[in-house]
Amino acid sequence: MTARILDGKALAERVRNDIAARTAALAQRGVQPCLAVIVVGVNPASAVYVRNKVAACEAAGIRSLRFDYAADASCDEVFARIAALNADASVHGILVQLPLPPQFDEQAVLEAIALEKDVDGFHAENVGRLSQGQECFIPCTPHGVMKMFEAEGVPLQGAEAVVIGRSNIVGKPMAMLLTNAGATVTVCHSKTRDLAAHTRRADIVVAAVGRPRFVTADMVKPGAVVIDVGINRIESGPEAGKLCGDVDFASVAEVASLVTPVPGGVGPMTITMLLENTLEAAARAARKRG
Repeated sequence: MTARILDGKALAERVRNDIAARTAALAQRGVQPCLAVIVVGVNPASAVYVRNKVAACEAAGIRSLRFDYAADASCDEVFARIAALNADASVHGILVQLPLPPQFDEQAVLEAIALEKDVDGFHAENVGRLSQGQECFIPCTPHGVMKMFEAEGVPLQGAEAVVIGRSNIVGKPMAMLLTNAGATVTVCHSKTRDLAAHTRRADIVVAAVGRPRFVTADMVKPGAVVIDVGINRIESGPEAGKLCGDVDFASVAEVASLVTPVPGGVGPMTITMLLENTLEAAARAARKRG
């Protein structure tokens, strides 16, 4: 069996075209969606992500604001900026780029963002709503994965799903979304005994563990759907500098029925769902104003 490649880049382009059309329609009603991004310190990887987010906003007709602070910025000035953005009716989404320097309590920063502007979906109340299957902003990467399942018609109800990773950003919300969709979900992590025993029975495997080529063909049930959330840079050897995922793509593609590549898989959908959440925040604000 040779897996079909789930092209996240192509899907992202289609979804972004739809977002751009809906953004233009909202702008005709006098509301231009706006995303504010706060960056503290200089992190090369974060800088790339922020540039991509800003460029994607502009391409979709979403206004973007960026606020940069030095790595030694005080907590007070960042909290003051968040408070000002919370109060600004022209701003619909607020994103604080993670990770933050050590003087910050990341959770406190995320909790300071107004619930209705939490387009990253990290506020505790949004997390609680997600766990209960209520309307909320969904963290962008798991949201993108669910969009991929939907686009490909992957049957989730009754499926055995294994999520490798338990982060608040990907693993936990991914497990909740799959549970809400009717899948039977097992969450595995670095302390899991005999991980392969879990993954080999899974119809769906979502790898978000942060280890290069960690999931190999012998860990995958024939015909399974494998989603690779990982983005790792190889540090040494002949492939030094090359990006790869958490899945050994070459071997797994010979066993799975559907697999995402890295790059070009989940990554483009993450930013796309940020645009979707920002547009939704603007639309909710417009409805609230009447």
